[in-house]
Amino acid sequence: MNKEAIIEKLKNIVKPYVSNQEAYENFTEDTDFITDLNINSANLVDIILDVEDAFQIHIDNVSMEKMLDVKSTLLIIETKLAEK
Repeated sequence: MNKEAIIEKLKNIVKPYVSNQEAYENFTEDTDFITDLNINSANLVDIILDVEDAFQIHIDNVSMEKMLDVKSTLLIIETKLAEK
């Protein structure tokens, strides 16, 4: 799965949790889930669980703590997919 496909899938995963629609429309690797999209920490956990299901990967606690923006999340997803 290429980077663009992962970003598109991730964008669909976060959509239900987004409070800032304008920031969502400008979703890029530099998008921060909390400051840009106004996603709260409880919903961030839901997103991580959804990412695990969508990509059929397991995300450990250390990785989870790093998943605060699209770029970090993308890197973790790519790493976990490569390990499969």
